[in-house]
Amino acid sequence: MSFGVPAVGAGEVPDEGLLLDVREPAEWAAGHAEGAVHIPLGQVVERLPEIVELAGDGPVHVVCKAGGRSAQVTAFLQQQGVTAFNVDGGMHAWQAVGRPLVSDQGEPTVL
Repeated sequence: MSFGVPAVGAGEVPDEGLLLDVREPAEWAAGHAEGAVHIPLGQVVERLPEIVELAGDGPVHVVCKAGGRSAQVTAFLQQQGVTAFNVDGGMHAWQAVGRPLVSDQGEPTVL
């Protein structure tokens, strides 16, 4: 389910580059991809310069729980001239394909 924006499967996200997690703080704390950058959806517009700087010349892969919020951010980033891809299926897909999770509070899980 691509939501009409460029998308890649969780297994296709490269290990290098910017993985932007736009979930809420409690979701992030429960479990996230190691090395991801956490900027909740509500902060994306104001933190756009930071996202652009972190991405450099590379693409931004955007992830949320299931793909809806990240699709919104992907569309916004594309409108700003940033190459961005929605991670299809979000963190649920990430976990399902066996990509590692880390947590700030014990055993990682996807909320």
